[in-house]
Amino acid sequence: MGLFKSKYEKAMDDVINKIRVNMSNNYKDAAQDNLAEFEKLFNSLCEEGKIKDKTKENYSKILDEYKEKMKGYTHKDQKPYWT
Repeated sequence: MGLFKSKYEKAMDDVINKIRVNMSNNYKDAAQDNLAEFEKLFNSLCEEGKIKDKTKENYSKILDEYKEKMKGYTHKDQKPYWT
C-alpha cells in the first residue's frame, strides 16, 4: 500500500476504517455489516480486474484477519451479566 492509492484502494480503506471505528465503539452488528461490505467490494474489484495482484494480496490478508477476528463477534452471542 504505497503513497499513491487508486480510488478503489481508497474505497476499501474507507470501509476498513468503518470496521475499525465500529469495533472500537463496540458496535458489533455495524462492524459485521461493514465486513460484509468490504468483502463484497473486494471480490467485485478482483473479478473486474480493477486492482493489481500485489494490492489484491495485501487486502486479501486484511480481509482474512478481520474474518478471523470477528468470528462470534455479535451481540447475539453475548451473555448478559445478570445470568
